[in-house]
Amino acid sequence: MERMKPRTLSGFMELLPRPQQQMERMMEILRRSYSLYGFTPLDTPVIESAEVLLAKGGGETEKQIYRFEKGDADLALRFDLTVPLAKYVALHYNDLSFPFRRYQIGKVYRGERAQRGRFREFYQADIDVIGDGKLDITNEAEIPAIIYRTFSALGLKRFQIRVNNRKILNGFYAMLGLTERSGDIMRTVDKLDKIGAEKVGALLRDELGLEASAVEEILRFIHIGGSNEEVLAALSGYEGRNELFDAGLSELKTVVKYLAAFGVPAENFAVDLTIARGLDYYTGTVYETTLLDHPEIGSVCSGGRYDNLAEYYTDRQLPGVGISIGLTRLFYVLGEQGMLNPELPTAPCDVLVLPMTEDLSPAIAAATALREADVRTQLYTEGKKFKAKMNYADKIGVPYVLFLGEDEAKAGAVSVKDMTSGQQQTLPVADAIAFIKAGIEERNRGAVIIEK
Repeated sequence: MERMKPRTLSGFMELLPRPQQQMERMMEILRRSYSLYGFTPLDTPVIESAEVLLAKGGGETEKQIYRFEKGDADLALRFDLTVPLAKYVALHYNDLSFPFRRYQIGKVYRGERAQRGRFREFYQADIDVIGDGKLDITNEAEIPAIIYRTFSALGLKRFQIRVNNRKILNGFYAMLGLTERSGDIMRTVDKLDKIGAEKVGALLRDELGLEASAVEEILRFIHIGGSNEEVLAALSGYEGRNELFDAGLSELKTVVKYLAAFGVPAENFAVDLTIARGLDYYTGTVYETTLLDHPEIGSVCSGGRYDNLAEYYTDRQLPGVGISIGLTRLFYVLGEQGMLNPELPTAPCDVLVLPMTEDLSPAIAAATALREADVRTQLYTEGKKFKAKMNYADKIGVPYVLFLGEDEAKAGAVSVKDMTSGQQQTLPVADAIAFIKAGIEERNRGAVIIEK
């Protein structure tokens, strides 16, 4: 029989055990952080009816979607977590309590060209707050606090949450008589970090056909800078000229006002008028988060306020605010930058128990005692030489090896070897458990991400 060569498809990430443990640790931190703010976990199907997923799609979405038929069913793989959320809320409206706060960490699929750092299958980590008819602005002010706590818990310090409001932008473009072009203008301005002001100006003139005076006014506006208070003061100079602009500025002032109370330091937050989020989907506050020492990575967490989550599935008005982390891409980039902490344990267990007697009962009893004390324990019973057993312990990176020979069994004790220091000691089982638990707790103190 001819053997098939095993391979992983391009654009799909498949991790070895150690990096997989690092990824799992990141996911657990995200779950804990989101849960602290009252978000409930949600898991929607990976496969949906194609018409459900494409209700608001078309264009690039339809080109990238993985679509297939099974019998008479026209099916597709989800390409984000927001559309399935919209379907879920519309379908289960009568069973949900509003505001509905959910988080979801799940895989999504996009058939785009695979390239370095971009994947066809990848994890997204989303949170959304959905209102019934209305949603208070305070929810938009809380989002930066959630981002701040989450990234701090991962170990990051030098990051900045950049915030703007689409109503300010739409109102400003209305002042210039450019309402019908505002979507195209914002998508162009959104490229500012990538191509610079000069090229953005050229695109506004040459591709969108704007007058030079309008381009100059737009570039001057989006470059309003300084402290948050200085930016808001400059924006106040435009008040009274457009109702939508004034509403957006009021919302932005509220978001900034509550930051300190929510525990977000000033150095981690900035009002930035260049942030537009290219999608017309967003209608109010918009967010982008960047790592200050790695601007080349781009936004690592983005999102914003939208007026009607499920308009394609129900006539109920369901406004919301949400953010998304492209977790697979972030993990890949952090790994490339050497920012994943190599000191944290990545072994599948904390202790490897090696029986040194023919009767396995004492070793089994010791392993059971360790597990009952919540110590992750593997019992190794393969009939191999001692050197091979220790090589296995080294290879999986287990912090402690526990030996149980005749002498230990008679004394009701175990020998514990610290695989990092090489030190070995014989202890009563209860003392050995306490020693190992203290050591594991110390090893787990570090952050997942280390800044360089």
